[in-house]
Amino acid sequence: MAPTPLPTRSDRLDPGYYGAGRLPPEVAALASVPDTLTPGSPAKVGVLDLGFAVRGGRTELVERYQKTPLQIMRPHWTDPALPGMAQLLLMATGAGVAQADRYRMDFRCGPGTQVHLTTQAATKIFRMEHDYASQRVHLTAEEGAYVEYLPDPLIPFAGARFYQRTEVTVAPGATVVLGDTVTAGRLARGERHTYRVVAADLRVTRPDGTLLALDTQRLASGARTPGDSVLGPAVFAGRDHVSSLFVVTDRVPAGEIADALHEAVAGHGVLYGVSVLPRDCGAWLRLLDDSPVRVAGAHTAAWHAVHLLLTGCPAPATRKT
Repeated sequence: MAPTPLPTRSDRLDPGYYGAGRLPPEVAALASVPDTLTPGSPAKVGVLDLGFAVRGGRTELVERYQKTPLQIMRPHWTDPALPGMAQLLLMATGAGVAQADRYRMDFRCGPGTQVHLTTQAATKIFRMEHDYASQRVHLTAEEGAYVEYLPDPLIPFAGARFYQRTEVTVAPGATVVLGDTVTAGRLARGERHTYRVVAADLRVTRPDGTLLALDTQRLASGARTPGDSVLGPAVFAGRDHVSSLFVVTDRVPAGEIADALHEAVAGHGVLYGVSVLPRDCGAWLRLLDDSPVRVAGAHTAAWHAVHLLLTGCPAPATRKT
């Protein structure tokens, strides 16, 4: 079968490409025409389209398209244990995500590649009076690839309206470690769950469309019972931070991954749960706490544990400069 042609510049600037697509009802109800810059205006559409392949024994960035406000730092190869792993910082040139912003990021990781993706800083979602902001993430890992996508926390300001859709395609023999953290808001300013709506969908599949995992998050401060949908036991459980780590792999049995996650997080003083994923394709972790330091420490410990288990090497120190 012939490979799918890469999108052209005009394709990437089409609203059907960078738009959110199907919106949750909670977000769709907020769609409107802003009295500021509208979707598609200059600086309102951010696009990253990156392709990785093994060249000369290490992973290289071989395809790149970027449109401000999204951009990247050049790749680094600074891990002495895995010298072929490309490490990239994802950045936005603005101070944060504003109303009517539309972002899309695509990461295509070819056979045998080793890629670590993270953000330069936390993603701030500003107050919005009209419309909403959205971000689409598409990550593909081909056979033998090892990919880590570990962005810094998402911080929704009071009145924020945000939707993120993440679609991950993992070929048999590939590994993807995917993490995220959401805070209750700008806690130092007394903003605790005062955003309008924060919604997210994660879908993990095989190349043939077989569904491996599905995670849906709907946080709305205007619930009929105030705070109920946000603070209930299934979401924040009264805490200020919720963090997740998904590990999709067939390198080791799913039970071993779950055990490693349990051992890594126990003793950090956070509320957490671990389970194997459907079809025994891996395991996942969700943890809760009021302290950003404890959450970050537990989440990092979990990543270090699975990195060591799956690669046989300790996780590298990360520098965000």
